[in-house]
Amino acid sequence: MRKLYNKYLTVFACGLFLTLPIASCKKDHNTPVPVVTAAAPLAKLGLYELDSSIYKRVIIQITKIGTKTVNYGSVFDTGSAGMTIDATGILPASMITSSGITVPGDSVVVNGITVTSQEAVIAFGNAQSELQEYGNLAYTTITIGNQNGNITTGRIPIFLYYKIVDVTTGQTQAAHSNDIFGVGPGVSFANSAIGSPLSYFSPKNGGISGFKLATLNSSMFSTSGTYVSGLLTIGLVPSDVSPSSGFVMHSLTYNTLGGYSPDIPSTITYNGQSIAATVLFDTGTPAISTIENPNAKNNIIQLPNNTSVTLTTNNGFTYSYNTTSTNNLTQIAKPSFTGDPRTIFSINFFVDNEFLINYQTHEIGLKNN
Repeated sequence: MRKLYNKYLTVFACGLFLTLPIASCKKDHNTPVPVVTAAAPLAKLGLYELDSSIYKRVIIQITKIGTKTVNYGSVFDTGSAGMTIDATGILPASMITSSGITVPGDSVVVNGITVTSQEAVIAFGNAQSELQEYGNLAYTTITIGNQNGNITTGRIPIFLYYKIVDVTTGQTQAAHSNDIFGVGPGVSFANSAIGSPLSYFSPKNGGISGFKLATLNSSMFSTSGTYVSGLLTIGLVPSDVSPSSGFVMHSLTYNTLGGYSPDIPSTITYNGQSIAATVLFDTGTPAISTIENPNAKNNIIQLPNNTSVTLTTNNGFTYSYNTTSTNNLTQIAKPSFTGDPRTIFSINFFVDNEFLINYQTHEIGLKNN
């Protein structure tokens, strides 16, 4: 959803001195052996699967920000980096104006949240459909999840926005209508201090910084949002990224703007033609996948029902699907029209495939299911 524009000494010693009484070695064997705790995930959380017609969202619950107890749902977004959330209901109303958040001096602490005077605009979408959030860099702790399981971050950077505008219409959107929980591998284009909240968790006992997203349950999407337990695993273990895990790993490229890019070089095949592509796998795109083809005949056109599409990444991960009138909707577009050269696979991809990000080694893992 991100816009493009970032170990045998004791045994040896006992065996060496065979002339010593046997009891001497026995005494050494009675020395307590340290207990080694195996690496384990930091948390397993449920997410909400929400739909409206052909549009689907996966939502993560935010239950505390700083010292303030809240109840907001944020879009779980693999296509952007960093958490953005409306300041309404979090900061005192007196601090929020139509033209900005009032911050005396360099920063102010409210409800355990340090709000800085650093302002920015974060954009989501493309040239044909863009939302812009206006706000400030802030630092605070976040509790994610609910009574079925939750975890609290340390003090991390987030983006508090006071206004969100639809660039196409110029209309200001409702408060909290675009709260985003961006878990991508890079950093925000608007402020490089802002990264995925999940990347700030410290692994333990040989664990790995990252997360794993199980396949979404296609039968659980509902208009009211259905809670599905265990979808999100925070913190990886070595077996998650081993060759036997079934995940095909892809090393990411570092850019000075935006940090490590989530885009993966691939080949897309449809209607008998193959095109080179850089692909973003985006839970934040709610319905329609977009294949960017510079040689397309039209600026943008939807593929007919029952069109076969095949994706093959540079590391050999392959995924095929057929379009229908209600699922796997796919359009072909010219980059000159959308303003974005990337091919973007929507949330439908995550119904059929598992996904992980290893923040430690800067890799994305893909796995058919």
